[in-house]
Amino acid sequence: MYHVVAATINPAKIRAIAQAFNDVFGEGSCHIEGVEVESGVAAQPLTDVETRTGARQRVANARAKKADADFWVAIEAGIEGDSAFAWMVVENAQQRGESRSASFTLPAVVMAGLSAGHELGDEMARLTGVENIKQKGGAIGAFTHGLLTRSSVYHQALILALCPFTHPLYQQ
Repeated sequence: MYHVVAATINPAKIRAIAQAFNDVFGEGSCHIEGVEVESGVAAQPLTDVETRTGARQRVANARAKKADADFWVAIEAGIEGDSAFAWMVVENAQQRGESRSASFTLPAVVMAGLSAGHELGDEMARLTGVENIKQKGGAIGAFTHGLLTRSSVYHQALILALCPFTHPLYQQ
């Protein structure tokens, strides 16, 4: 059984990680342990580069905290311009896999709150009245009326980030 350290304690992110690992390696093949670590970037990353850097640094910090794991995984959500997305970083002792999630455009009312210095999750909670929306469906769930959630969008990107660990062409 693989010991997977998730560089988060957010239930929505942990659900996505667990589902992706179970889909790729088989049901019950992994034990997921969440740890709280810093990203080293702003609480609300505002560029693609800053978001990817935050995910990489979360993995590095998770590795330092739990060095005995088989995999370390980070998901960092960010914004660039008026688009929201997330970076997935997965590492084991030998390699790294990365993928960026699908993105979506944020409405002007949300962008106004972000321009005022608020984080997306806080602004969405304020605008929708859904407390702690980040740990539920997130902005994705709100805007798609539940058709998609943070977990479902992250799940797809995590499977792509796991390709280097399973496909033989990455092993050459």
